[in-house]
Amino acid sequence: MHILVINGPNLNLLGLREPELYGRASYSDLVAMLEAEAERLGVQVEFVQSNHEGELIDAIQSAYKRVDGIIINPGAYTHTSIALLDALKAVGLPAVEVHLTDPDTREEFRRISYIRAACRATIKGRGLEGYLDALRFLTGGAAERPLT
Repeated sequence: MHILVINGPNLNLLGLREPELYGRASYSDLVAMLEAEAERLGVQVEFVQSNHEGELIDAIQSAYKRVDGIIINPGAYTHTSIALLDALKAVGLPAVEVHLTDPDTREEFRRISYIRAACRATIKGRGLEGYLDALRFLTGGAAERPLT
């Protein structure tokens, strides 16, 4: 099994950007954590992080017939990008939306998720652990807590 993990704008600044909200772990820490869990589960993971919407769309499109599922944290594009939604719908792969914080408890504009309609599950407010839940969900392992 092969899972593509896509991270959008500013996620490369994990550990620096608002650590009181997003934590002190770095993007490299996130990648290492997921690689370790993927090895434990016997699956392959691939990572894409970009601050550019078109590159995220290209990553989704390139996943078609190449990977078995997508974990996506589109960052601020969650609330603005119909194009990401359309790309996810077009490739038809199982996808899980992940957010480090719970956008439903933050500013009003963050409560809108365009991509949610193309995802099998949304995991929010679990920090980096949410990515592990998403990986387990896509690989058939039980998530440690119910997905929202």
